Amino acid sequence: MYLILFIGIAIASYVVQASLNSKFKKYSRITTDSGLTGAQVAERMLREHGINNVTVTQISGTLTDHYNPATRTVNLSREVYYGNSVASAAVAAHECGHALQHATGYSMLRLRSALVPVVSFSSQIMPWILLAGILTITIFPALMLLGIILFALTTLFSFVTLPVEINASRRAIGWLNSTGITRGQNTYFAQDALKSAAYTYVVAALSSLATLIYYVMIFMGRRD
Repeated sequence: MYLILFIGIAIASYVVQASLNSKFKKYSRITTDSGLTGAQVAERMLREHGINNVTVTQISGTLTDHYNPATRTVNLSREVYYGNSVASAAVAAHECGHALQHATGYSMLRLRSALVPVVSFSSQIMPWILLAGILTITIFPALMLLGIILFALTTLFSFVTLPVEINASRRAIGWLNSTGITRGQNTYFAQDALKSAAYTYVVAALSSLATLIYYVMIFMGRRD
């Protein structure tokens, strides 16, 4: 049963990622109505929301775009930073959506930020604890339980991430449309691109939950 579930999630993950890459390439060939680059979109969105302490920077990689609340930087990949496509505008505005969340004290972002150091630490030791826990479950079940608790934190983080990403996308699309940077069909394209990106987080969260349940079943002495 669980093997089928994991295979299904793996297939879903592959399909979602392939869809995201395909749509990003497609919408990267469609220019915005405004002609602004991703960097210009980000700087304008931040400025219009009165955020003057966040820097827009260019980083290496593809789809590596992210907002770092610790350094207050919107980090855009080269293609997004210099591109004037619908995809570039959508991604840049989305990352600025996180900056807006930070500036307004959005509760779910605060929770996710609080979990980052805990999850980062637990992720390093969790695989070893779970392995040792499985091997010694009959003589030292508490070790397995500890591993499950640590894994549960990563699962919680995955689900907390969902509303953070969805909210950032809503902020992005609303602003892009209201400012005329994207209009009509281009707004739909931007929304479609961000929706595909959100699906990757959904699949990751479900995969983490399924794995957590599997470990719990092992702890309870049941194997499917």
